[in-house]
Amino acid sequence: MNISLRAACDEDFAFARDVYFATMRWIVESLFGWDQVREEENFARFFKLDEARIITADGRSVGWIQEQVDGTRINLGSFYVMPEMQRRGIGTQVRTLLAHATNQSKAITLAVVKINPARHFYERHGFRITHEDQHKFYMRVDP
Repeated sequence: MNISLRAACDEDFAFARDVYFATMRWIVESLFGWDQVREEENFARFFKLDEARIITADGRSVGWIQEQVDGTRINLGSFYVMPEMQRRGIGTQVRTLLAHATNQSKAITLAVVKINPARHFYERHGFRITHEDQHKFYMRVDP
């Protein structure tokens, strides 16, 4: 499978929202209850087109990431893969793309909801918990 990242465009908003809802709905429901209007508003606030890239597999959109880059790190604010495409190595390849793309020895940081099984994926890829709050673990992997 050929995995790549491309810049997100306006037409990707609905795709990104649908992937987010498909992957996160059960978590939001279990922690806060699901309110469609609230979640639509929350997504519209946090999705930033200029920070987002679409994950493609063999030319097909299968997920998206949103990252903030500064002088010392890349913060992976969002990383979502369509449920039917998970567990196929896409996440591992995206992480490798991020590491190679920086080529500047930057750490990668992220936050993951405590009940999200993706935490184990991150741990397998060298991320360690640096701190936590009520709902999330904050993780980091150094170059």
